[in-house]
Amino acid sequence: MSDLFAPREPEDMAAKRPLADRLRPRTLGEVSGQEHLTGPDGVLSRMIEAGSLGSMIFWGPPGTGKTTVARLLSGETGLAFEQISAIFSGVADLKKVFEAARARRMGGRQTLLFVDEIHRFNRAQQDSFLPVMEDGTIVLVGATTENPSFELNAALLSRARVLTFKPHDEQSLEELLKRAETAEDKPLPLDEEARASLLRMADGDGRAVLTLAEEVWRAARPGETFGQDDLFRIVQRRAPVYDKSQDGHYNLISALHKAVRGSDPDASLYYLTRMLDAGEDPLFLCRRMVRMAVEDIGLADPQALVVCNAAKDAYDFLGSPEGELALAQACVYLATAPKSNAVYTAYKSAMRAAKENGSLLPPKHILNAPTKLMKGEGYSDGYLYDHDQPDAFSGQDYFPEKMGRRTFYDPPERGFERELRKRLEWWAKLRRERS
Repeated sequence: MSDLFAPREPEDMAAKRPLADRLRPRTLGEVSGQEHLTGPDGVLSRMIEAGSLGSMIFWGPPGTGKTTVARLLSGETGLAFEQISAIFSGVADLKKVFEAARARRMGGRQTLLFVDEIHRFNRAQQDSFLPVMEDGTIVLVGATTENPSFELNAALLSRARVLTFKPHDEQSLEELLKRAETAEDKPLPLDEEARASLLRMADGDGRAVLTLAEEVWRAARPGETFGQDDLFRIVQRRAPVYDKSQDGHYNLISALHKAVRGSDPDASLYYLTRMLDAGEDPLFLCRRMVRMAVEDIGLADPQALVVCNAAKDAYDFLGSPEGELALAQACVYLATAPKSNAVYTAYKSAMRAAKENGSLLPPKHILNAPTKLMKGEGYSDGYLYDHDQPDAFSGQDYFPEKMGRRTFYDPPERGFERELRKRLEWWAKLRRERS
């Protein structure tokens, strides 16, 4: 049953519930921080107005309202609401939910199935949703904190729209605090500096800011007002070193990238640990280190990319804090690896050439000729199969005829690329001899 239609609890029972639960929105219009979805012109508001609700994946950090919005959607549309968590559910649980949904559908009512942490289901379990989505037995609303492109089946994604939930900004967190003060009928006993710190502590999590406010009210004596140091002592938690959505975030990741590029493992570790200590998402750091591996190291050390992907897998397997050591190992590896941006530069040059010469056809001798007509047009004529040639190298030209040969990749005399340079020079020599 939706919160919208839930019977009111006795006031003494309601008072015992956590503040975040008591302030849960009762309509989509009350949802804070997700106006692009729930506002008057939001995506979900338009769906409800149109009377058509399709399957969706809610992607966003914790405390942004994914569960609440799913419940409200069922109330707004009259769909039966079912909720499961991928952490605690298996195949048997899914079968029961699907059978109950089919029974409801036979009675003329559709089911909105909310699946929390949907990325925790394996591929086969994700596939089990497809038939009941396709025949209209359920409207699936899955919630995930992970990038759906990496964690969910392509078949599932093709049948569900991905909607992004944004972290709360300072304004929407402040709005939640004001709602809490109205509900409690008293101001939060914090001075201006402490209040700002509390907002930063919440780190974009609406549930967290209300939980922290509740801790402050519990600790305050009549007439007492807390400063910033008092707040840190009460909640045993410090504000992040930087705001992950603002300048500090970009400054530190830029510093980490440049320290790695500058082959300074000590400075690299310093910035990595600063970001981890501030609560940065370790998977974000993994992604940035993968980028460093392909942009600044490239083929000077091909293992750099392998090490970074292995660090990501190790973190997924171990979790925090044990998995953070794998990130540190990858960071030091990158900083101490030979550096080359030759592939990065070659890619940009090739992209410019592709934009300038995108309409040119490849030379006919390297095109397949599966039909007689194409053979008659000269497709494949003169193609030399490299494996049949001396040194397994034909020396043919593969660029469009009107474009001529171009050189994009110029490996330096460093690391593994020293060997690649020798190969390219050898092939260039053979090409000149055989042209």
